[in-house]
Amino acid sequence: MKSYGLIIDGKKIMTDKTFGVRNPATGEVFAQCPVAEAAHLDQAVAAAQKAFTTWSRVDDAVRKAKVHALADILEKNMPELMEILTNENGKPLGGYQGIGSGMELGGSIAWTRVTAEFSLPIDVIQDNEDARIEVHRKPLGVVGSIPPWNWPLMIAIWHVMPALRTGNTVVIKPSSLTPLTTMRFVELANEVLPPGVLNIVTAESGIGSAMAKHPGINKIVFTGSTPTGKSIMQNGAANLKRCTLELGGNDAGIVLPDVDPKEVAPKLFMTGFHNNGQTCACLKRLYVHADVYDDICREMAAIAGSVRIGNGLEEEVDFGPLQNEDQLKFVCELAEDAKKAGGRFLCGGKRPEGPGYFFPITLVADVTDGTRLVDEEQFGPILPIIKYTDIDDAIRRANRSPFGLGGSIWSKDLEKAKRLASRLECGTAWVNDHASIQPDAPFGGVKESGYGVEFGHYGLEEYTSIQTLKVVKR
Repeated sequence: MKSYGLIIDGKKIMTDKTFGVRNPATGEVFAQCPVAEAAHLDQAVAAAQKAFTTWSRVDDAVRKAKVHALADILEKNMPELMEILTNENGKPLGGYQGIGSGMELGGSIAWTRVTAEFSLPIDVIQDNEDARIEVHRKPLGVVGSIPPWNWPLMIAIWHVMPALRTGNTVVIKPSSLTPLTTMRFVELANEVLPPGVLNIVTAESGIGSAMAKHPGINKIVFTGSTPTGKSIMQNGAANLKRCTLELGGNDAGIVLPDVDPKEVAPKLFMTGFHNNGQTCACLKRLYVHADVYDDICREMAAIAGSVRIGNGLEEEVDFGPLQNEDQLKFVCELAEDAKKAGGRFLCGGKRPEGPGYFFPITLVADVTDGTRLVDEEQFGPILPIIKYTDIDDAIRRANRSPFGLGGSIWSKDLEKAKRLASRLECGTAWVNDHASIQPDAPFGGVKESGYGVEFGHYGLEEYTSIQTLKVVKR
């Protein structure tokens, strides 16, 4: 059984205590991960602070080249990282529509390369005979990164690369459920980065909270649940720590009556079960007009019946297990509640016998708002399909959620769909798509789905402070 170490100041550190990491396809522990104590966090922050004094002053072209070098490392070690990722997360190497470990590594590489090319040039406000006024973007210092278990490497990349690109240093704490891919990446990254620029600490509990409170950390970037995000904001208030928080979502998609069910159903299915439903911006509530409701239900159920579920290391597997037992239990609870509420199960709904955290692709018709499956973020392979007749009512119901990450309108009338999408209370609105993101377009939530944005120059700015420089000429 392989054991991993912390990486602090460019050195691997083994700890006295470890915890087991489970393979969700079997439920068995397959690796040991170090338990960092408060002293390890202090060491990591001190190393990052020391490294910041030089890294923040390195020529911009050098930092750009280093970030590209990290993309090279990801490419070179892609097969190894994919296998680790599948073992700890459960997602297939390939996966349905190519959404699996290969896609996560490919996305990580793409995000790294695009982010390397971003820059934040000096903004000249005034330049005349009286004065020159420049607005500079300056790095914040030490960034604390806390990524989740559903896309452990790619979201770590989303956190780390803009931080490094803008001259910050990083202490990262991956989820204790999926720490290994990120640990291996940080180990490899330290072959090209100066010591202390990128450090990693791991533990089952306590370290994330300590990072939010730590006076030596200037910013926290967190992806995960809304309650934890609120706790991070509270803990970070002691030193007015900057925060970027990408939190929960219960995204609604609204299908208008003019769609072709055969054409749109495969897209709805893919966006609803993206990464086995374990994606913050998945389509999680599907509102379908009564005129096409039965046809959409039938077409999506047919697709569900054609997919293969199994161990992600096996060939031609579309969907793997849920990542952890707690999430499996929660999905089972939502399914049972939907049955009691009179939901009509078009497919799935029952956990299969045998090891692992498997749950079948499940579609539930004839449920509505007020059912737990509709009101709560399921974060798993179970999707409610809700009938509506009035579009204004559907928009109102979509916006009733406390979350506001994403939303979508599906229609052949693009102008009408665009107008309706603009009424959705969410950070990203799609027309005839859902959950698709890219590294040059800002992404973030409103209401209880987040604070701040990621990606593009908008996201890059979140890792900097503004300094106004005024030079009086006379």
